[in-house]
Amino acid sequence: MKRRDFLQLAGMGAGALMLPTYLFGKSVPLDTPYSVIDPKLHKQLADVALNTAKSRGASYADVRIGRYLNQYLFTREDKVQNTVNTESYGVGIRVIANGTWGFAATDQVTPDGIRKAAEQAVAIAKANGKLQQEPVKLVPVQSYGEQNWRTPIEKNAFEVPLSEKVDLLLSANAAAQEQGANFVNNALFLVNEQKYFASTDGSYINQDIHRIWPTFTVTAVDPASGKFKQRAALSAPMGMGWEYMSGRAQDKTQGPAGLIFYGNTYDIKEDATAAARQAKEMIAAKSVKPGKYDLVLDPNHLGLTIHESVGHPLELDRVLGYEANYAGTSFATLDKWKAKNFNYGSKLVNLFADKTQDHSLGQVGWDDEGVKTKRWDLVREGTLVDYQAIRDQAHILNHDESHGCCYADSWSSVQFQRMPNVSLAPGTEKYSMQDMIKDVQDGIFIIGRGSYSIDQQRYNFQFGGTLFYEIKNGEVTGMLNDVAYQSNTQEFWNSCAKICDESDYRLFGSFFDGKGQPSQISAVSHGSSTTRFNGVNVINTARNI
Repeated sequence: MKRRDFLQLAGMGAGALMLPTYLFGKSVPLDTPYSVIDPKLHKQLADVALNTAKSRGASYADVRIGRYLNQYLFTREDKVQNTVNTESYGVGIRVIANGTWGFAATDQVTPDGIRKAAEQAVAIAKANGKLQQEPVKLVPVQSYGEQNWRTPIEKNAFEVPLSEKVDLLLSANAAAQEQGANFVNNALFLVNEQKYFASTDGSYINQDIHRIWPTFTVTAVDPASGKFKQRAALSAPMGMGWEYMSGRAQDKTQGPAGLIFYGNTYDIKEDATAAARQAKEMIAAKSVKPGKYDLVLDPNHLGLTIHESVGHPLELDRVLGYEANYAGTSFATLDKWKAKNFNYGSKLVNLFADKTQDHSLGQVGWDDEGVKTKRWDLVREGTLVDYQAIRDQAHILNHDESHGCCYADSWSSVQFQRMPNVSLAPGTEKYSMQDMIKDVQDGIFIIGRGSYSIDQQRYNFQFGGTLFYEIKNGEVTGMLNDVAYQSNTQEFWNSCAKICDESDYRLFGSFFDGKGQPSQISAVSHGSSTTRFNGVNVINTARNI
């Protein structure tokens, strides 16, 4: 189970206690002042690693000096359940010697500690070389010299007083309880990655990366029947600072049935208030009748479907079978790409990868092997055109450069291919969510993410959601329960019939997405506008029907 999935299914308090320790590091006082380390010091230390690796016979070397700050707050009703404030600081050194990779890491961020780690990395590469059948091939990368990049935040969330954060979470809980919620779990996740990268290619890149995720689960109980329903937050994890919590009016979209959708900022109290009312409404809502429906999918929901049916199957390492033992393979095999006519979806479907998108979780200036990030197409007008590839994979696709999607979740982890932001391009004609609903005769409007299942080749799947509304003759007529849809990746994306325009474009995100052995965690966003899929099979998930 992915860490993201665990957090969705477990209570937030339990999640606070059971999150894997490698996300944290050593505990530091909650009132520790925020700081960054002088990149001049990191440059001196990086040169120790690079010079040592070259002197020991490495043909290539890169070094990542990383300082990772995590602050997590967990509340329930009127109480703070847990607070987590950690720092992790160390160095990871990757080399090629005798045509083979070697890697070593240390938390001794000193010239002597780094020198020993570099020597170890080269020794490991040479030992691995005895088993290597084909030498590592790296596509070229530009030398960028000294560079700095920072997430374009307005207000650093780590500099906001803890009391202000706690007060906001507890006020959201109180707002939900005032509307009749019986239980409320609330959490705030803050991450800051301070990463310094240097390589023998001549780049020295300092980056300061910020992410934020507020979330909650509201539960309403009917004492007469004993039934209960839960409504999760409609927030999205973002590559932003504390400004995301401002809930600016211009970032809200008014939908049918009093629904409010959030864009580049989020109003947690407003959402919690609505969640309590909707959770109570869900208890009395009718159960869906199974059958074929036109589905109107909100971006906060569709992002997870994109993640699983597009993002993962188009990872080149999965396509090549490198992930088979842990996470499966992919139906989108190389022969389909080579044919240049493999039908992934309808002509409306344009899916792209982008690590430069503002406010996204995956936004950085350079990836973890010094490649400048960019946007590229994966599916163009319904046809598969590319994958996600890094420096030692790009030659397999006959590319002369990496896509810039290499990432490691820690200084102690070796970097490898990770999913960039993968998104569905909005429609090119003016077309709103309201316009789309008016055009649906017999459909279901699905909002937010829920349970899901997908096979090991990322082909056959089933997705639920948070909220479901019946659409009849162009109008939303009421709430539904027990909805899930089933399809396969090609069938689903070929049923894409209409996409709202850019004004409706919003981001969804996965804050804790797991991959690899040992497993690493990354954060990635998926953008889309509200989208309609015609004639999708809907099942009833109730136990008693």
